Amino acid sequence: MKRSIQRVLIVVNLNKPQSETLVSEISAYLSELHIDVQIFRLSGRVDPPVIDNIDLVFSLGGDGTVLFCSRILQDRGIPILAVNLGTFGFITEVSIDEWKEAFDQYRAGKTGLSHRLMIRVAVTRDGENIFMSRGLNDLVVKANGVSNIVKLKLNLNETRLGTFRADGILVATPTGSTAYSLAAGGPILDSEMDALIVTPICPFTLSNRPIVVSGEDIIHIEVLEHQRTDLNLSIDGQEMLPLKEGDIVMVERSRGRALLVLSNKRNFYEVVRAKLNWSGDSDA
Repeated sequence: MKRSIQRVLIVVNLNKPQSETLVSEISAYLSELHIDVQIFRLSGRVDPPVIDNIDLVFSLGGDGTVLFCSRILQDRGIPILAVNLGTFGFITEVSIDEWKEAFDQYRAGKTGLSHRLMIRVAVTRDGENIFMSRGLNDLVVKANGVSNIVKLKLNLNETRLGTFRADGILVATPTGSTAYSLAAGGPILDSEMDALIVTPICPFTLSNRPIVVSGEDIIHIEVLEHQRTDLNLSIDGQEMLPLKEGDIVMVERSRGRALLVLSNKRNFYEVVRAKLNWSGDSDA
């Protein structure tokens, strides 16, 4: 069934080559279809755009631009058509020369949406909630420095999993399983699974391994006393919060999901195969 698209928001990363040219091309094409266009130029830290009666968002950039879009949309249920202007993107399945076909296919109802789990993060300090945000990729609690081991207590629901001495702990979504978590030794999950990955970062004890938990579980990370370094919390590598001893970081599945327009050229596993250079040969 053909989808009704009357107003489109274009979020463009100005640091990417060809960004302004592509914005002009998309804007001109949408205007020919009598679709209203709102343009938000992303450069550095900016206030989010006003979102009013938007039917679709074009994300022009790399994975970082998609992460930004997913947070500002949150529970609005607005699809994102992610066009890759970068060099290494797992989330952006549509290439720069495929945007028109991808849009036409989506508008005609011939392609669907990928529903991506997001996380909700809250920080409690001295019994008070001081921070709340959402992320599409991951949350990381780690030292604010180089080669500094931190001490963190990890609970899953009401069960104590242990005290970790490591460079930090990260909690990744299935979408984020191909990002920092993968580099830290975590597994790759299907992009639409209802699960989370808890990955210790360079743990002091080798028995501390990544664990995949249900999307219904609630994770608590407590910053223990007598740390030798300052700690930071980061969400999707874009939102930061300095942590203090005694802080408790709560991570759970967000009620809303990020909606990504699927490509008719390639799927998640084809992107992973290409990006990780899996040859499939006997000597791979």
